[in-house]
Amino acid sequence: MQYVMELIVKSGTITNRAISPIGIVVLAMLLFSCKDVVYETNRTIIPLPNEVQWEEGSYFTERELNLEFENEELRDVAEFFVMESAPYIEVRSEPEDSGNALLVLEMDSITDQLSEESYVLEIKTDGIKVKAPSPSGVFYGLKTLKQLIWANHKENSSWALPVGVVKDSPRFAWRGLMLDESRHFFGMEKVKQLLDLMAEHKLNKFHWHLTDEPAWRIEIKAYPKLVQVGSIGDWSNSSKTPKFYTQEQIREVVDYAIAQQIEVIPEIDMPGHASAANRAYPEFSGGGNKDHPEFTYNPGKEETYAYLADILREVGELFPSEYIHIGGDEVNFANAQWLDDPEVRSLMRTNDLKDLKEVEYYFLNRISDSLKAMGKKMAGWDEISGSGVNTNSSLVFWWRHDKPDVRSKTIQNRYPTVLCPRIPMYLDFVQHHTHEYGRKWDGAFGDAVQAYHFPDSLDVEIPIDEPIVGIQACIWTERIANEKRLDFMAWPRLTAISEAAWTSPTSKSYDNFLKRLEEFLPFYEERNIGYFNLLDPSNTPEPKWNDGPNWQSNHESND
Repeated sequence: MQYVMELIVKSGTITNRAISPIGIVVLAMLLFSCKDVVYETNRTIIPLPNEVQWEEGSYFTERELNLEFENEELRDVAEFFVMESAPYIEVRSEPEDSGNALLVLEMDSITDQLSEESYVLEIKTDGIKVKAPSPSGVFYGLKTLKQLIWANHKENSSWALPVGVVKDSPRFAWRGLMLDESRHFFGMEKVKQLLDLMAEHKLNKFHWHLTDEPAWRIEIKAYPKLVQVGSIGDWSNSSKTPKFYTQEQIREVVDYAIAQQIEVIPEIDMPGHASAANRAYPEFSGGGNKDHPEFTYNPGKEETYAYLADILREVGELFPSEYIHIGGDEVNFANAQWLDDPEVRSLMRTNDLKDLKEVEYYFLNRISDSLKAMGKKMAGWDEISGSGVNTNSSLVFWWRHDKPDVRSKTIQNRYPTVLCPRIPMYLDFVQHHTHEYGRKWDGAFGDAVQAYHFPDSLDVEIPIDEPIVGIQACIWTERIANEKRLDFMAWPRLTAISEAAWTSPTSKSYDNFLKRLEEFLPFYEERNIGYFNLLDPSNTPEPKWNDGPNWQSNHESND
């Protein structure tokens, strides 16, 4: 049996109308033969809601299902839900009267929830309501509803949903994913698909790593050679055809993310990892070494700061986020040449800088000041926490899992902190003992179990008043050269991380997660996502990372 649904946006009302006469007969049979259906609860909802009270009974679709909202702020969210419903129903656009509303969206405070992203989803026998204090909360309530609809739609030609109440709120405000496109470029359509799946699992921060040693991937109009020269090559092939995002494409991706309640944070690496930029504009290079040629910007030249401020200003105009990530990591890999530079030595004398670490910190504070003048805050890897940059205008990403002392000191100094340690949050690491092509750290790797139990697996408790804003997965792409391998390395570890970021530890169960994951895997298959099946590893062999040579065979970064 097939339903033909009509979705209409008219004066704040969106209408779904079921018009199949066969459906009426089958629905009557269902109502006659099934008194109250008790559903296997939560079986496809990922991440797991924090509070659910299912009751006996079911909500069956009738001939009209109308989505209604009064607050105009909810229009975009409502229209997005209509669009997302399209794969499960036949959509027609001819407007007709809406009839009685059976799906109501409300924006109102929820007294027992502190987060703007919280929501209440009520499913009764006579209708459905989503209530939240903000459009993002309504969006997440509709995501939960959509997952229930998706599961039921696959199994039944007529819709029936469990009756009950979902009260939900995220554990962390920052639920992030970083994608490195300097080392290997994937392009706008793949990024959009990634954003779709992030939103599906209530991840809300997309950290976009756009510059590094192999290539520069974002157009800067004031310095066109950054893409004309800097975007040539990737990790696998240093002479590969230039690939980058135009500013129009950047805006398109940012708008696409905003529609799904995702904030995009750009990363422009400095003062290290600057090789691609320095190939384009060598006059700003601070040198490097054999393993990392032209690795740094020159911190002794005033022109360097003006150059970088121009770049950051253009970047800031493209991204509404309050943050620009500036990297700030691994400068010591290749900054020894600074000591041989007369302008750097002059800087050290003038500012009483005792060593290269203090030069690095001077640079970071100058960049932080430039960002503040633009109305932006500086985000950076955990090396920036020793620089003395202002805690009120900085965000630190703790990534060095082998340096828990850095994490502790960063938190003690009250820096807002995102936890993203290599193990288990770097998804370029091997995820199964039989896999060969990902990274390991002294033999250790990061599987879905570790990801699911993070950050509670840390060796210290995390008091609620500590400045930890959330957690983030990072996809570095030295060993991920194509979409097939990107999917394989990301999913379902990222699925597990979404539940770690959203769901309270007291509500979580890994065994239960695996049961829900098994039900959810067809969702990925429908979207041609080449995931790793951790429930049956032999069914999804590991794809090779790439058949070509490394961009630089002797380079082994700790990224």
